[in-house]
Amino acid sequence: MSKKSAKNQKKQPPYIAIGGVILAVVVMLGLWLGQGGDAPTTAAIQNIQPAAYVNQFQNSTTPHLLVDVRTADEFASGHIPGAINIPVDQVGQRLAEFPTDQPVVLYCRSGNRSAQAANTLAAAGYTNLYDLGGIIEWQAAGLPVQ
Repeated sequence: MSKKSAKNQKKQPPYIAIGGVILAVVVMLGLWLGQGGDAPTTAAIQNIQPAAYVNQFQNSTTPHLLVDVRTADEFASGHIPGAINIPVDQVGQRLAEFPTDQPVVLYCRSGNRSAQAANTLAAAGYTNLYDLGGIIEWQAAGLPVQ
């Protein structure tokens, strides 16, 4: 470029360049979050409250699998009637035990591990997942534990 043409070019204000960088970062962040990020959210997972679970599953003939993802010791100390125990750290290795043709309802003590288990199953392609949260809320609602 000649000196004459360089002089004729106008300098862009610095805020245009900064705006472009910010826009690129926002777009990249949006793409990253849209692909899952650290905490994927998916339509395959629905939160369900204890009373809704009782109405939708326990008081009906809807087949489903109720899974307690706490440790074996926690499960033995008391669990929701009809639940099986698959600890959260074993969910990924025991996928064959989860049906693909009926709802899977997950719970733990407070809701953290059930959310982890639901995300693991959703990432493996499972749909029709329900996160019941924690047995603490179940008991607070006065519902039975065996």
